[in-house]
Amino acid sequence: MEKIPVVQVHAPASTPGGRSANGKFHVRLTEGRFQNLRRLTTWPLIALFFGLVWVQVDGTPWLLFSFEQRRILLFGTALSWHDLPLLAGVMIAGACLLFFMAVAWGRVWCGFACPQSIWTWLFIRIEDLTEGRARQRAKHDRTGLSTALLLRRSAKHLLWALLALATAITFTGYFIPVREIMNSLLTLQMSPALWGWLLIMAGLTYANAGLVREKICLHACPYSRFQSVMFDADTRTVSYDTQRGEPRAHKRQQDGSVGDCVDCGVCVQVCPTGIDIRDGLQAACIDCGACIDACDTVMERLDRPRGLIRFASEHQLAKQPTRFMRPRLLGYGTAILLACGAVLYGFSATTELLVEIRRDRNALFIQLDEDTFCNTYRVKVESFREDSAPVKVSVRGNRDYILHGPDELNMAEHGSTWLPYRVCASGLDSPRSEISFQFESGSIRTEKASTFLAKPAKPS
Repeated sequence: MEKIPVVQVHAPASTPGGRSANGKFHVRLTEGRFQNLRRLTTWPLIALFFGLVWVQVDGTPWLLFSFEQRRILLFGTALSWHDLPLLAGVMIAGACLLFFMAVAWGRVWCGFACPQSIWTWLFIRIEDLTEGRARQRAKHDRTGLSTALLLRRSAKHLLWALLALATAITFTGYFIPVREIMNSLLTLQMSPALWGWLLIMAGLTYANAGLVREKICLHACPYSRFQSVMFDADTRTVSYDTQRGEPRAHKRQQDGSVGDCVDCGVCVQVCPTGIDIRDGLQAACIDCGACIDACDTVMERLDRPRGLIRFASEHQLAKQPTRFMRPRLLGYGTAILLACGAVLYGFSATTELLVEIRRDRNALFIQLDEDTFCNTYRVKVESFREDSAPVKVSVRGNRDYILHGPDELNMAEHGSTWLPYRVCASGLDSPRSEISFQFESGSIRTEKASTFLAKPAKPS
């Protein structure tokens, strides 16, 4: 199948609007249906990101990836690290959904839900609030720094730093309880390692959303590199209708014909990656729809039909038959269903009782008398049940084994703690026997196999 070529074109420094003489461009904010749709998508995601980390149920975080406790608290369900493949399944399902959306509508994830894009728009909003609109910022770059501008830029960078620090604290709060982080921060008792981590995360956020911005989308994000492989001639992506727009107003033909594009450059001024969509599909385009809203506004003012720039496929622009469902879409849709089914099944069979057993390596066995031998073990039991029911411990084998150690564990006291146990037996006729530790907590039962060693029996 023929692939749509990806063209990498950068708008020239002479583009009118918010581009400075040094080539730096300032994004002009616009309004429209796609920008409203983007806000309806991004603001709930921002609220979830900053809000979920504070939600607790019975004093326990609702969502926490705890390295210290070696467990994942996921919306009221406790998972062990052995259940991490479930999260891998969720990521596989998400990747298939991303590919499905890419084949159907291009990089709409990048434009409407990607954290890099969301935080970039937040930083642009702060820049617009403190330093003025795009034309003003470009003018300030040309005229030089004044006292008033210095104060404005200082306020901008301060707000950027505060937002970056809040982002770093919130992100870290999904691995360390956020209340502990805030208490350590307010009492100045935070460990140097945590301080370093927060500063690194805040610095990366500040650089990515405030300074680097579009370069992340173009150079660091792998999706921009393989997007052309995902697209086909029926992929609806942000496109410029060349047949309708050309020739532009300043390129009037000899017969007087002219296209609808008046070459105002507004589509370039509002683009967060600084490209000219009229040059064709480009790797830097994130399909945010800003150029569509800007162009539609101009068309309405000129009393011309909207849609000069719109979500359209190559076949639609060429006025050829188009189809939505294709084999590739069906394949990704099937993969999504399979991955979701596997994840749902996995959540129904999660680990509720995790047991680890280690033999004492210093002494293979202890001989109490000529016929009685003992082995020493270390046992750790972790319960991932919602209740705190005690765990009963017993041992079984081909002989009568006696267990020395607590036969009932209170998870509130002994959870994640290695406990010493001794197992003894008499009348063994083999130097090596298989035994099984039995653990029972309510309706949950599990067992862990181990070995029992003894001195070889003397021949009769």
